[in-house]
Amino acid sequence: MNWDLFPQFLVTGLLTGGIYSLIALGLVIIYKSSRVFNFAQGHLLMVGAFVTWWFTDTLGWNVWLAFGAAIVLAAFLGLLIERVALRALIGQPILATVMMTLALAQLLQGGTIVLFGATQRSLPELFPLRAIILGDVRLKQNLVFAFAISVLGFLLFVLFFRYTRWGLAMRAAAEDHQLAQSVGLRVPRIFGLAWAIASVVATIGGVLLASISGVELNLSIIALKAFPAVLFGGLESIPGAIVGGLTVGIIESLVGGLPADATLRSLHLADIAPYVFMLIVLWFRPDGLFGLKRIERI
Repeated sequence: MNWDLFPQFLVTGLLTGGIYSLIALGLVIIYKSSRVFNFAQGHLLMVGAFVTWWFTDTLGWNVWLAFGAAIVLAAFLGLLIERVALRALIGQPILATVMMTLALAQLLQGGTIVLFGATQRSLPELFPLRAIILGDVRLKQNLVFAFAISVLGFLLFVLFFRYTRWGLAMRAAAEDHQLAQSVGLRVPRIFGLAWAIASVVATIGGVLLASISGVELNLSIIALKAFPAVLFGGLESIPGAIVGGLTVGIIESLVGGLPADATLRSLHLADIAPYVFMLIVLWFRPDGLFGLKRIERI
């Protein structure tokens, strides 16, 4: 790496990592509420981006109006998924629910191809494309604004979980479902709310990513980079999602800046670096940086 460019790669990775952190938040919310790792999160992200594009291209809506409408639809989609596909699996082996999320991923993928096609699309300009120059560092405004929206989203969700009735109920249900039910909390409704929030978070992350790389089916694969972020930060930790997302973004950017010959470049080292990092994390700290080590007595 040209060390003169190190600050550029570092800041770019930090800004990109903010979007990964937001996507990771959705995974953490589902896991905290139901102990299920949602493998359909990336496909919810992809659907949100395509729906936003459809509103702008077919209906001619303003891109921000389309963004807001997609968020509302995402909340309804999350509620629908929980009610129709997952509520019947409450009390069943956890593997059954995990397999259901995998089936949902394929259903969303196929439905997107049928409804919108597989061709890459582009969203109208969400943010200015001019660069912000700070010394030797050039910051893309779309990345800066996407990072700012991600940070704002995190702050809103932290306030929601800490100070609202439903947020406190979700935290209680995350600790013990049976105890939460015994004190009058409606756990199925809490599950539905968790899926609605996760779907909204996915849509926001999907539109932010699509504003940078375009609307395409591969958005669901890009979202997989949130998995190493969650595993590094801890499956139950919201601060861990932030730290994990930023770390993955920085690693990806720095590896992408390493000098490489044509052979190494063809391996797309920047794309595989987050997953190599995930393997290292699982080897040395499987509970994550802020994860809880739970011991069950038999």
